Amino acid sequence: MKFELTKHAQKALGEREIPAEWMERTLSAPELVLPDPDDATMERRFRRIPEFGNRVLRVAVNTAVEPNRVVTVFFDRQMKGKL
Repeated sequence: MKFELTKHAQKALGEREIPAEWMERTLSAPELVLPDPDDATMERRFRRIPEFGNRVLRVAVNTAVEPNRVVTVFFDRQMKGKL
């Protein structure tokens, strides 16, 4: 899957010490995909990360551009126990 990262997403990966492989796994094989309620061009992709205590990684991606653009990446506490 082709994608690019915004500067914010690059910074988030580094500051939050999230391996790029976890983000790529979430992008290519999400367990849940939800539309962003405020922006029709955005998707929220979620996946549990077993290597990190099954915490849920959220990747926000703009699907209206090619390649898709990752806007942010973080562990979503609100999704705990929902996947």
